[in-house]
Amino acid sequence: MIYNNYSLFIKGLKKGDEKAYEFLIDNYYRKIYAYAVSLINDKTIAEDIVQNVLLKTWQYRKKLDASLSIQSFLYKSVYNEFVNTYQKSKATTYLHYKYLENLEEITTSVDDNKIEYFFKIVTKEIEKLPPKCKNIFMLSKVDGLTNIEIAEYLDISIKTVEAQITKAYCVLRGKLGDQYKSVLFIYIPKK
Repeated sequence: MIYNNYSLFIKGLKKGDEKAYEFLIDNYYRKIYAYAVSLINDKTIAEDIVQNVLLKTWQYRKKLDASLSIQSFLYKSVYNEFVNTYQKSKATTYLHYKYLENLEEITTSVDDNKIEYFFKIVTKEIEKLPPKCKNIFMLSKVDGLTNIEIAEYLDISIKTVEAQITKAYCVLRGKLGDQYKSVLFIYIPKK
């Protein structure tokens, strides 16, 4: 189906019309893919970025504004996804380094029984966090979601997400003390 009327196209997309989504892909995929490649210069990552943008556009289609250009929205979304991808890769490199550094510190200074004991205490203290704080902390540290993704998923502000994660760390540091800071840094509880 060809949409000659832009507002009908957006209305169809917002209602969940798959034909409108196909029209979106047919008409904008190549443009935003080329833009993504120009940003990242890696075709595989560019394709992942574009697919994430198209998926999120479908997921949040009800929030689309018919008065705004879908093309501008898609370009901006690709740019934002590129920035998130870049920040994650940069953060992952730093976190990997800190993880290895702390893991070496722990393994050289304590035995296996003590590490297991530390993990039990950390798990117990995480379970005691207030429900909202615990949920946000787990989405961040276990599921690996960014603060923006958590905010969108829970429909709350990014500041609220940041405040809850900071609160979780403060509570855990207060309860666990300095002797557990290395374990707390590398610990990722299992669901």
